[in-house]
Amino acid sequence: MMEKMILGRYIPGNSWLHRIDPRAKITAVMAFIAIVFLANNWLTYALMFAYVLYLVLTSKVPFLFFIKGLQPIFWLILITLLLQVFFTKGGTVLVDLGLLQITTLGLANGAMMFCRFVLIIFMTTLLTLTTSPIELTDGLEKILAPFRLVHLPVHELALMLSISLRFIPTLMDETEKILKAQKARGVEFTSGKWSDRIKAIIPLLVPLFISAFKRAEDLAIAMEARGYRGGKGRTRFRLLRWRFADTCLLISLAVLSGLLFWLRS
Repeated sequence: MMEKMILGRYIPGNSWLHRIDPRAKITAVMAFIAIVFLANNWLTYALMFAYVLYLVLTSKVPFLFFIKGLQPIFWLILITLLLQVFFTKGGTVLVDLGLLQITTLGLANGAMMFCRFVLIIFMTTLLTLTTSPIELTDGLEKILAPFRLVHLPVHELALMLSISLRFIPTLMDETEKILKAQKARGVEFTSGKWSDRIKAIIPLLVPLFISAFKRAEDLAIAMEARGYRGGKGRTRFRLLRWRFADTCLLISLAVLSGLLFWLRS
């Protein structure tokens, strides 16, 4: 059964994206999030969707995983879309409800905001689905390496970010199990008064926090048993090597940025 929470999961594979250096993938995702705001007409959005769709298809990860990745923030996307539709003034008025108006400009801005959300979620999901936790940690550590000059604990910070990201689906799975167990005992989470619903959440939070602390303790014991003492003096079994394909990925983003500047309204 496909899990709802996709962010933070890794799908093993042998596609060219799986073999890309994690430093290149992390840099590409951050650059993509920055240039997505350059798109301001439908031609530029079509170009960005074509670029992302190519990456998704060549990653050989089932497309349904990316659709599932949108579910956790569906309500955030919907609220943002409605705010843009009802409170953006300009263009032709289609529906006049007094304080609220639906205009052609509002619909266009709402649709473009929706496209931005989809593009960003697809790219971040693609990063975690095609990058193992170890590669993600090593890539982050290499990218943040210059901050060692200001005595920032780069290794520990990268490890913490990677573990936090990987704990998201684990905690979501645990939440779903506890939720089903509480429902089997007759606890109602979706009916009754708001005060009753809030009280019903307490039996859900307590075992969830206990489980999270237990998993964190088990992870700490496992790392200590394997002789982990931080990043100082630590060697790696797999070394990161920059290849021609990694350079091509960043060049493709530079070309995409140039096209977006050229096609902007």
